[in-house]
Amino acid sequence: MGGANINGKKRDSDTKRVNINEYIRAQEVRVINDDGDQLGVKTIAQALEAARAAGLDLVEVASDAEPPVCRIMDFGRYKFQQSKKVAARKSSSIEVKEVKFRPKTDEHDYQFKLRNILKFLGENNKIKVSLMFRGREIAHVHLGQQLMERVIKDVAEKGQPETMPKLEGRSIIMILGPK
Repeated sequence: MGGANINGKKRDSDTKRVNINEYIRAQEVRVINDDGDQLGVKTIAQALEAARAAGLDLVEVASDAEPPVCRIMDFGRYKFQQSKKVAARKSSSIEVKEVKFRPKTDEHDYQFKLRNILKFLGENNKIKVSLMFRGREIAHVHLGQQLMERVIKDVAEKGQPETMPKLEGRSIIMILGPK
């Protein structure tokens, strides 16, 4: 159930519904002015009059409170600050990248994958390093352990293992994190 925005159009259901001015349905609201001072519980008409007197909008910031909390503010500036918060959350999130090895990975391929691991660590990402065994290769688990130890040693300047290499089924898996 999406709410109406200031233009009266339906909004996408994935955005949080924010009621402003005449779209606030509560009879009484707790009002906070632009400076952050509480003005107390007022009827919706009194709150709208106070917002218009200040030349600002009445924005419902806590609709689940009893009574709902409304703030007198510039709605355009509020939307801008909310979008900045969302963008900051997205940019600071850590991704988990995966690099796959085989027990018989050649030297050139190893160096290529190592460069990718170091690049991902430089971007502050975590790396899931997996080494998969096929068929009878599982008899040579010690080769896989040696390769994982080599990866740990080669990335020691930029990263460190968060989980040590362990055998899970037909794979050895380890997680590297940035230092």
